[in-house]
Amino acid sequence: MKPARHLLAAALAASLATGAFAADRGTPREARALFDQAIKYMQANGPERSFVAFNNQKGKFVSKDLYVFVIDNQGAYHASGAAPEALVGLNVLGTTDAAGNPLFKDMIDISVRNGEGQVRYMWLNRKTNHVEPKVSFVGKVNDYVLGVGYFAPRSTAADAQKMLTRAIAYAKTEGIEKANTAFNDRHGVFVQNDLYVFAVDLASGNFNAMGMNPTLTGKDAVGITDAEGHAIVKEMIDKTASGEEAVVDYVWRNPVTNAVEKKRSYVRREGGALIGVGYYQE
Repeated sequence: MKPARHLLAAALAASLATGAFAADRGTPREARALFDQAIKYMQANGPERSFVAFNNQKGKFVSKDLYVFVIDNQGAYHASGAAPEALVGLNVLGTTDAAGNPLFKDMIDISVRNGEGQVRYMWLNRKTNHVEPKVSFVGKVNDYVLGVGYFAPRSTAADAQKMLTRAIAYAKTEGIEKANTAFNDRHGVFVQNDLYVFAVDLASGNFNAMGMNPTLTGKDAVGITDAEGHAIVKEMIDKTASGEEAVVDYVWRNPVTNAVEKKRSYVRREGGALIGVGYYQE
């Protein structure tokens, strides 16, 4: 096998220089569809024939900025629609992403443990030439781990405000109980990349909903502090006492990058609940 990380970086840079990738971004739905298609193809055709198909940069397994990659349990590349001539044969088991996360080891561990799953990490986007949050669907096929990833762009202040407006409108028309169910649906319209809705019951001080971690529902929210010790939910409740929308800044873990980052949340009261949406600031 070829040695490690500098070769991987060089391969990524080379793929940028050749302009081998289309300008359009693939969506999460398109990435999932390509992942499902590749899994079925490899199950039906076996590894060697599949590797040839996946490594064909002009074939059906490369679309927009989406491509299929395959590594084995030892972390060696067998296929990559990104840069097969440079990556195939490269061992990346010890490689970390831009945030220091052992992404390939995580892919192997999740696939072995669960059969399939998702891995979030920071990776070079060949379209923008910037390191961005990326999410890959990964799955076990015999002795290999197959994956397809999409870039999850950072949400903006406008994105957060739009989602909060939609969340408030939904709570007004459907009622807070139905709204909480929708907010807690991790695959629903109120969870999008690093954006999600949270809701706190003003009577009990407990979470009604937490889109990225629904297990917090029913647990104390008022007593929660951020990484710097600020009682953030109490501040949100105090600032919205007049009935106006409020803005609260704090630090919180980004579910996409898995790093603690600065966050700004917009919060309002509706139906006996505090409802908020925040975005992560670079």
